Parts: sequence; C-alpha cells; structure tokens
Amino acid sequence: MHHISTPLVSKALSNRGQHSISYTLSRSHSVIVEYTHDSDTDMFQIGRSTENMIDFVVTDTSPGGGAAEGPSAQSTISRYACRILCDRRPPYTSRIYAAGFDASSNIFLGERAAKWRTPDGLMDGLTTNGVLVMHPAGGFSEDSAPGVWREISVCGNVYTLRDSRSAQQRGKLVENESNVLQDGSLVDLCGATLLWRTPAGLLRAPTLKQLEAQRQEANAARPQCPVGLSTLAFPSPARGRTAPDKQQPWVYVRCGHVHGYHGWGCRRERGPQERECPLCRLVGPYVPLWLGQEAGLCLDPGPPSHAFAPCGHVCSEKTARYWAQTPLPHGTHAFHAACPFCGAWLTGEHGCVRLIFQGPLD
Repeated sequence: MHHISTPLVSKALSNRGQHSISYTLSRSHSVIVEYTHDSDTDMFQIGRSTENMIDFVVTDTSPGGGAAEGPSAQSTISRYACRILCDRRPPYTSRIYAAGFDASSNIFLGERAAKWRTPDGLMDGLTTNGVLVMHPAGGFSEDSAPGVWREISVCGNVYTLRDSRSAQQRGKLVENESNVLQDGSLVDLCGATLLWRTPAGLLRAPTLKQLEAQRQEANAARPQCPVGLSTLAFPSPARGRTAPDKQQPWVYVRCGHVHGYHGWGCRRERGPQERECPLCRLVGPYVPLWLGQEAGLCLDPGPPSHAFAPCGHVCSEKTARYWAQTPLPHGTHAFHAACPFCGAWLTGEHGCVRLIFQGPLD
C-alpha cells in the first residue's frame, strides 16, 4: 500500500502488468493498493464495457424483456461493474467483489466515491451505484425463500444497503455474512440483475427436454376454451415468441380462467387490455400464455400451473411464488418483484395466478 500525491497517480499506475486499486482521498492525497498474482484462483469480470478484460458484457434490461434503447436510456451499469474470483480446486468457491480492473489493470475510486480505512489499516470502498447481492434462504430449491439484499464492497466485505443507491455514506458492516456466491444468489448491477447457478444446483433444475415434455403433456390434455369450445395448445418454442397462435391459450390474470382468444368483454374505459371474464365477471388484463423456457430460472420440475401477472409467462407453482415474493432493486432505492423470464414488473395481490383450464367435454 502506497501513499502518493494525487497528481502523480497516473504515473505510478503506468505498469499494466501490476493490478492496483487507487483511492483518491483528496486532490493532494491518494492511496494505491497493489495486488499480486494468485495461482489458486481465476478472475472473471462483468460490466458494460466490450473491452477484452470484461468476460461477461451486460446491458440494461427494461421491464418487458429487451435491452433498454434510445438516447434517453442512459446506462446505469458500470463499465467495470464487478469481478468474481473462483477457486481452481473443489469445491470451486466463488467470491464476488465490487468493481473490475480496466485495460490498464487498475480500479479508480475517485474523490466522490464512498471509501474508508478499515480497522486493520487497509482501504476499502463502494462503487458509484453499488453491487448488491441477495442469497436465498434454503438455497435455490423447492424450499427457497428470498433473503436480504446486501451491498458488496471493493474488497468483498458485506454491508447493509445505503439510504439510496449512490449515497456517500456506507451501510453497516455485516460481520456474519460473506461474499461467497451460493446457488441462486442474485447479483444486481443497477440496471440488470444476474442469477448465479452452480452445476450441482442445475442438476435439480428441469431440463429443456422436461419442459418440452410438459408442454406436450399439457397439450395432450386438450384444454378447451369454455366459451368458444375450441381446443387450446401451447405453441412450440421453436416457433419463437411472435404473434399469438390461433390455438394459443389466453388468461384473465385476475381470476386465472383460461380461454382462447376472443374480442368481447372489452372495458375500454379501464384500459386497452382490460376485459371482463365471461365466467366470473372479474375485470382485468387478458393476455396470451407463454411457457417460460429458461430452465435455470425454475426452482423445481413441477407442472406449468401458474402464470405471472400481467405478462402471462407460465411455470410451476413454487417457481412462480418464489419470484413473486422476491423484490428486485430498481432505480435509486425502489424494489419491485418482476417476471424472471421477461423482466416485467408483477402486479396484483400475489404477482401470479393459478391457471384454471377446462378439459374437453367428451
């Protein structure tokens, strides 16, 4: 660790082979911490930058699925958001740290960034918008429950959340928690939320073959529209999510009654998608159902019995209830539950609904 005059920092950091973190304390005083090579770990970096030192390039996700577009959609994800150090030997423990090294192998924490001296005389700090992590209680399984969101520092320490995302005052140190990633850990980079899965955890997840078998089984039951009496069928994922198919099931997301598409029951005074269910008369969004196709987001291989509201993505009951109860960071200090398949914010009392299919009359 070196104390140096701030104007001389760039000269001191000219050696690209030396990884360093620079903490600017004032216009005249900076601290540079040098890092050595470690033959027992591999480092992977995540961020918005497309430079070679970033292993996983991440873009902002807008509610509804795609990347945020347009000049007004300025990214809040850091170019060098975080780094993960993975042990090369079993059990391959992986630890997450805020900030990543740039092309010159440096991390700069400017004068305005939250930074401090630790009790053992070392330096630590937080990035502008922070790196937040949530470890699920009970692992990522049928028994999972959402954990508590924490902030990870540049040196991998765990803190309670700041009052707002970029506040200069850090939260409190949480000494009994660590930066070790677990199966199902969520990592929020202020613009995108990542799900960490382990190989052992993915062995318990449904396979794409199982998801396809469930689709075929659901279609083999020949569910019918209770009004039009037409047979409904989930389209093949190979067809892609374009316009809904003629046989596509649609759902009234307030009650869960599944129908084929029809044009009656509109309540335009309530909004373009508001319809009245012909079976129970509840008024609410009426949307096509789509089977969720990302197996890594599923907690169990249960049957596709529930749909997220209001987007209509379908998955098992336990998967739907878990994500509907999991608040994801949004903006400077807000949290919203969101559909894991498309990022749409969930609405309604529960965020998801049990699907009520009608079987064939014969």
